[in-house]
Amino acid sequence: MENPWPIVPLAQVIEQRKEFMTIDDLTTYKRCRVQLHAKGVVLRDEIEGLKLKTKKQQVCRADELLVAEIDAKVGGFGLVPSALDGAIVSSHYFLFVIDESKLDKHYLDYYIRTFDFQDQVNARGSTNYAAIRPHHVLGYEIPLPPLAEQRRIVARIEALAAKVEVARKLREATMAEVEALNRSILRNVFHHQLKSAPISTINDVCDAIIDNLHSTPKYSEDGYPCIRSSDVEWGNLNLVGAKRTPEYEYIHRTSRGVPRAGDIVFVREGGGTGKSALVETEEKFSLGQRVMMFRPNPYKVEPKFFLYQILSPYIYEEQIVPRIKGSASPHINISALKQFHFVFPPLPEQRRIVAHLDALQANLTAVQQHQAATQARLDALLPSILDKAFRGELS
Repeated sequence: MENPWPIVPLAQVIEQRKEFMTIDDLTTYKRCRVQLHAKGVVLRDEIEGLKLKTKKQQVCRADELLVAEIDAKVGGFGLVPSALDGAIVSSHYFLFVIDESKLDKHYLDYYIRTFDFQDQVNARGSTNYAAIRPHHVLGYEIPLPPLAEQRRIVARIEALAAKVEVARKLREATMAEVEALNRSILRNVFHHQLKSAPISTINDVCDAIIDNLHSTPKYSEDGYPCIRSSDVEWGNLNLVGAKRTPEYEYIHRTSRGVPRAGDIVFVREGGGTGKSALVETEEKFSLGQRVMMFRPNPYKVEPKFFLYQILSPYIYEEQIVPRIKGSASPHINISALKQFHFVFPPLPEQRRIVAHLDALQANLTAVQQHQAATQARLDALLPSILDKAFRGELS
């Protein structure tokens, strides 16, 4: 459908404004920044003038369009919120005043989030230089219906966006319930069903406990995966997304033990302390910083039983959290890990529990996958709404 409204350059409805001020060393200033992907303008920090090396800074005014010189091509633009009126930015940003007799600010705020607008940003300017200039911004085009129609469109977008947000919150609540149910199931198994089972230590049920080398890996474009804490999910190991090391580095980093199927990779340092994953393949990889491995004795404990238990509240809340040391870099000492209490029923009982938990996990995973698909559809809804709105197709 052909757009029913005139298409005009932004120069007809906005004007660049330059207002620089001299920084006072004794004054504290708010600095703002634009988030990428047109997600708005936010507070960067509050800083004493004495700490600012550049003494000439621009002053932002509420409801102005703020564009980042370098980041515009990745959505670095947005309207200045009222809370950041008077905040400062460097000369690497451009500020534009909106002529509100012609252009509703909310209409512009939604339009700059569209693919049509971003396509224009990507197309303008030198292909050899990522930055854009003010004249590029003024040349971007916008469909411009009468003000009353602009406001009607904004109201319609906001009504539909509110429904999307309600659906998003319901999805988030469902995901939280799934996670809570998962924790409840594990708590019930290891706190209640097995409360009379024998207790051992992790050290006693493992053939080996292997720490990393505590050195920064030497990475390469290809080679063998080197697992970091970010590659360890709750129960799963992401070898595909891991950084790579050359063969000599892989050999060096596996000198304490080559990972093999049935091992448990454990994050013992950082914000993800306690995350664990089962090694399910014989693919070669090494341990990066912050991670270590348990090697359960297969004649004493099923690896999957070990994994479920170490992920349970029984271990995490009662044994990991109380033993975490350090606030800047939280971690657990190997000596403490070795003494963790471990519920130790006979192998047939372990296998029965694993089969039971696997079946429950399959159902929970199906719910999570459905919710992930729902999230993808929700993420696509607002861009679709905006696309129709600015083509005159939103009734």
